[in-house]
This record gives sequence, C-alpha cells and structure tokens, in this order.
Amino acid sequence: MSNAKLTLNGNEYELPTVVGTENEVGIDISKLRAESASITLDSGFANSGSCESAITFIDGEKGILRYRGYPIEQLAEQATFPEVSFLLIYGHLPTIAELEDFRIKLTRHSMIHEDLKKFFEGYSPTAHPMAILSAMVSSLSTYYPNSHEDEAAADLTAVRLLAKVKTIAAYAYKKSIGQPFVYPQNELSYCANFLHMMYAVPAEEYEVPEAMENALNVLLILHADHEQNCSTSTVRMVGSSQANLYASISAGICALSGPLHGGANQKVLEMLEMIRQDGGDYKKYIDLAKKRDSGFRLMGFGHRVYKNFDPRALILRSTSEVILQQMGVDDPLLDIAKHLEEIALNDSFFVERKLYPNVDFYSGVLYRAMGIPTNMFTVMFALGRLPGWIAHWQELHVDPATRIYRPRQIYTGETEREFVPRNERG
Repeated sequence: MSNAKLTLNGNEYELPTVVGTENEVGIDISKLRAESASITLDSGFANSGSCESAITFIDGEKGILRYRGYPIEQLAEQATFPEVSFLLIYGHLPTIAELEDFRIKLTRHSMIHEDLKKFFEGYSPTAHPMAILSAMVSSLSTYYPNSHEDEAAADLTAVRLLAKVKTIAAYAYKKSIGQPFVYPQNELSYCANFLHMMYAVPAEEYEVPEAMENALNVLLILHADHEQNCSTSTVRMVGSSQANLYASISAGICALSGPLHGGANQKVLEMLEMIRQDGGDYKKYIDLAKKRDSGFRLMGFGHRVYKNFDPRALILRSTSEVILQQMGVDDPLLDIAKHLEEIALNDSFFVERKLYPNVDFYSGVLYRAMGIPTNMFTVMFALGRLPGWIAHWQELHVDPATRIYRPRQIYTGETEREFVPRNERG
C-alpha cells in the first residue's frame, strides 16, 4: 500500500501506512512532529491508534468481536471463563493438561493473606465496592513486591490476580451487607466459587444454582476484553511507566468505575426502576427519548464502536430468556426491558440511528435476576475484564517499541504576560 501524503504550509510530508491482519489501515504519524513541528488533534482519541495489538479484533460496522481470532459467539457457547482468560493472556487455547494446571493454580491462589482481611475493617459500611476493589488490588503489591523479576514471576502474578480478585470482590460485597466472609472452596469452579463466596453463610449449606453459574460464565466471557477502551488504555498508560501489574490494574478499575464506562449497566437498571415507579409507562419514555430537549436518554442503547448490533448483546439476548426461565425469575423490570427492546428494534427512529440494545442493557437485567445488587454491577464488569487488562499489560511490556505514554496537546491559554507583584494587585 502506498504511503499517505500531508501538505502543510506548502510542504509535503510522506507518512507510512500500517496494515493490520484484518486489513485495517493506520497512518503512522510518529515522525510528523519532528519533521513538521506540528501534531494531530483528536479529542478523546476516537480516531487514533495508540498501539498495535494481537489480542482483540472489533469491526463495529459489521458487529464482529474476536478474541485472538476466535469469534465471541463460539467462545461464549463452548468455553469456560478460565479457558478464555488463558487464551487472552497466553495467545492460544489451552490443551487439556494446560487448562487443568491453570485451573489448579487459580484454585490454590484464591485465598488472600489473612492480614488483608483486616483492611476491610477500615472501610465504611457504605463504601462503594469498586473503591474497595481498587484499593485492595493496589495493596496486593505490598504482599508480592517482586512480582515481575522474570517470566515465571509475571505468570504467577497474573494467576494471583485472577484468583484473588474474585475473593476480594465477594468480600467487598459481604462487607457492604455486614455478613461474615466465606472462604473459597477448592472443589468449585471459578464462577461457582465466586457465587458461593457471595451468597453462602457459615450457618447453613448453600449450593450454587447451575443456571446462575452458567449465566455468570457467559457474562464474564463477554466482558473479558474489548480492545482499547478507556480502562484498558488506562492500564496500558500506567503500565508504560513500568508500574507493576497491581498498580496498573488498580488504575484500570478506577477508570472502569465511571458511569460512562463500567457503570452503564447500573444506569440501565436505574432507568427501568424509574419507569416502573411511573406506572410502567414505557411508551412515554420512548417518546421522551426521541425529543432532543427532553433531557431523557434511553440507557443501554447504542455504542461508541458498534454501528450494528453489539454481538455480545445478541448473545445475551438469545440466552437470557432461557437463563431467566431456568432461574424462575418473575420481575416487572424485566418485562419493561423486553417492551423497550421490542419497540426500539422496530421503531424507525432507533433503527435509522443504529441505536440497538447493547451489552449493558442485557447484562444489568441478568445480574439483577441473579440477585446481584446494582452497586456490584461494575465490580462484575471488572472481574470479567481482568484477563484482558492482564493481556494488554503483558503485550505492552514485551513490545520493544513501547515508550512511556506521553500525549501532546494544543495549548489554548494565555500568552506570555508579566507577573504582577502582590502589593500591586489591588
């Protein structure tokens, strides 16, 4: 492919093009500033590639999502979350022996240091579980300071994070409701173990419903990675300074906590609850969403990347009814959600604008059906996104072209002016 050419102030600059394996074309501007003293401006980085990556491919126009080349539809239907985690981190599907070894490691490293349990005592009972999760992940680096001395240490750090974060997340929930912590059980699967720590109490036996375990497995897989989103870019940016994996993941959790990113499915449930309290008049809110000056936005519809149906939403749409039926859930909010979906998929206003239901619309509904409170929704997102963050951090560190991230800016402030002494300012 020929190079791109830029004409600026009468001078012509030749810019190399980079073509990905899926024929994505990027224009390499890395030498533009040195040659022209100019930079590009792309507010929010919506049109800028920050790296080359072999982890996830998205085609927003066609509604395609693949992890390491594998379609998300196949992974969600056939794989387990630990399998997908292995795939993202190590680049290939595990053999039977590799998967068993990985499963054993995730099980054996599930417990957290007993002293870490005391940290929870210092948090307010009203503390948001995401704030606790971020702080606790950062604290792990004080217990495992030599986490990246060599490849074996880096692998162990990845395993520790995947194993312990689900325990920390469950303990954050238990703290919020004043219940005692429940230790992980070695005989349970990754997803069942988390749900057991969430819902079991020491006073009686608790068996994780298979439907809930299967639902969580699908949800975590669908959230496992999504290319250079806000939180993943944050993990890469922090990691580019050679900060350790714990610090980088903690920063990613903070980025995910924002309502425009990980908090979107919580907003969906809040919207559905508002409609229910208003008599369930969903048609009224459909009409409001069409009015630009109404101030109402239909949450859970549309996506920054996808201009087609979000493939993750399609998967949840086709499986949610089966899962909800298996769990015997009867919830008026779910009925409102179905009505909103039906209208939006057939209304020209939404169809023409490609405002399809996204993954947040369905995931919030499923998490509610599983009994997970809304303040834990973003924590669940973080639990699913963790292997993607780890994979991107590792990819960054083995890339010889990696430099510390340092975006430029266009300055729009005051030009040079004289300092006014204190006694002359009036």
